[in-house]
Amino acid sequence: MDITLPLLLGFGLSALGILLPGLINMTAAKISIRDGHQRAVVFALGAASVIFIQTYVAVSFAKFISSHPDIIELLEEVGLVIFLLLTVYFLFLVKKKIPKVEDEVVKLRSKTGNFFLGALLSSLNFFPIPYYVFVSVTLAKQGYFEFGNLFVLLFVTGATLGALAVFYLYIICFKKVGRGTIYFMENSHYFIGAVTGLVSILALIRILRNL
Repeated sequence: MDITLPLLLGFGLSALGILLPGLINMTAAKISIRDGHQRAVVFALGAASVIFIQTYVAVSFAKFISSHPDIIELLEEVGLVIFLLLTVYFLFLVKKKIPKVEDEVVKLRSKTGNFFLGALLSSLNFFPIPYYVFVSVTLAKQGYFEFGNLFVLLFVTGATLGALAVFYLYIICFKKVGRGTIYFMENSHYFIGAVTGLVSILALIRILRNL
């Protein structure tokens, strides 16, 4: 088995899913500015540790779903609706201003506190579970995903590394915020919307072919 495929899939899908400015990303950036690079990295490690667990749970659930074709068909239809809504949201409804993080969110100063703060904020975000269920089932149906133990472990590892890479990007970029950085962050939703729109079109074509 090519070990690079699950790693790259996990890395790419994870990075794409959390690229937009959000509470976790912006908290990591603010901790970096206020308390230093190392404490921000510790915060990111806490958030990524929960993402590792969430991704593994999602893929395990997807493994069960993959053995029930009727559930897969329903999931594809639900996934199409979700990605259509995400496309509309990212292209037309998302706010262009980078969200601000209140000082109270980052007042924990110890490294241990930052780690658990990252884990807590990541635990409050349930989006990764349905996201990875949908993408893993869809990729498995296309022959790009396997539910073997090694493949799953590599995929989950890749997803965790992808999340860490995006968090680190925010930590580095916001140390010296410039116009280019702000412009990219405020307009990255167009790129995400284009990707979700493409996924929606492909999902619709696949559903129509199965009719």
